[in-house]
Amino acid sequence: MLAIEKVAFLLLIVCLIAMAARRLKLPYTIGLVASGALLSFTGLLSGVSLTKELIFSALLPPLIFEAAFYIPWKELRIDLKPILLLATIGVLLAMGLTAAGMHFLAGWPWQAALVFGTLIAATDPVSVIATFKEAGVHGRLRLLVEAESLFNDGTAAVVFGVVFVWATSGHVAPGQIGLDLLREVGSGCLIGLLVAGLVLWIAGKTDDHLVEIALTVVAAYGSFLLAQHFHCSGVLATLCCGLLLGNIGSLGSLSDAGRDAVGSFWEFAAFSVNSIIFLLIGAQEHGLRGQLQHYIRPILIAIVVVTLGRGVTVYPLCGLLSRSKLAISLPYQHILFWGGLRGALALALVLGLPENLPGRAELLATTFGVVVFSVTVQGLTFMPLLKRLKLLGG
Repeated sequence: MLAIEKVAFLLLIVCLIAMAARRLKLPYTIGLVASGALLSFTGLLSGVSLTKELIFSALLPPLIFEAAFYIPWKELRIDLKPILLLATIGVLLAMGLTAAGMHFLAGWPWQAALVFGTLIAATDPVSVIATFKEAGVHGRLRLLVEAESLFNDGTAAVVFGVVFVWATSGHVAPGQIGLDLLREVGSGCLIGLLVAGLVLWIAGKTDDHLVEIALTVVAAYGSFLLAQHFHCSGVLATLCCGLLLGNIGSLGSLSDAGRDAVGSFWEFAAFSVNSIIFLLIGAQEHGLRGQLQHYIRPILIAIVVVTLGRGVTVYPLCGLLSRSKLAISLPYQHILFWGGLRGALALALVLGLPENLPGRAELLATTFGVVVFSVTVQGLTFMPLLKRLKLLGG
């Protein structure tokens, strides 16, 4: 885990970069990745690195909770069908297409190709949402991007567990797959709802906004870690917990002062955690530079197949809804496609692979290559795309 002095130093760097990026009118996430790489040369970030434990135990729960907390259920319910379609069938299609591409084009064995296809399928729109905030984009477009990303994180994390067991053991019984999926999904959601219910019950007995903030922190980490302890989906547990607290809590379980304080706290927490992740991605990229150069061919193939896989799932699935009331306009489809960045969850999954897993180094380098590409290239071109599609302020 990060020592407190390292956290304070990272936050100072984050603040300076955010200020500079705003002056230069650049996405601050791009500045963080570049700064992380530059700081690695100085040794100032020595002893600080991304690990699965750091991402899962400290950084991922608040990201999921904060995003879920602000998704309005009434609007989500209206667009739940296209969101679930993209987050389930879409993710499975993207996994299969990516795995097939890595097998036939890069020559990877099916086990490694499927592991990569599942861990890279989840999208992470952190820099996209940050751009939305700067550009004043709200409404249905932001809901579709953020909610679909949250739900596909859950799908990818659950399927990854099944694929990983198959890749390492060589076989998985079909009946066992069904039971594992039911346990991960059903029990994960149930744990999240139970934690949220307990927190709401306690919050209803106090008007102290500091206590209410503390309770939401307990809910974010408690739901995730409790689900992980029982081998359930921590992502889905925190997602359900955040959704319930954000929507039910706003009806009276949280005081007026508590709602304002909770909102300010989680805005700061999400900014801090997101920023630290991108700074450490840049630092990790520098440390892996030799491997990235060595595996440049599979990285380039992966960038192409992952991008094409996202497009081949977004456009046809949205086309299925073209004649319904839930039709998604073509400009929105372009944003869903190009805004499908990869980030924290993919890194956590690949960093958690056993050291003795055959091909781990290539999987690690390829995943980092795709993440760095999506954050920099897609992140830098996202604002011009919004302008071209005339979606600014929409």
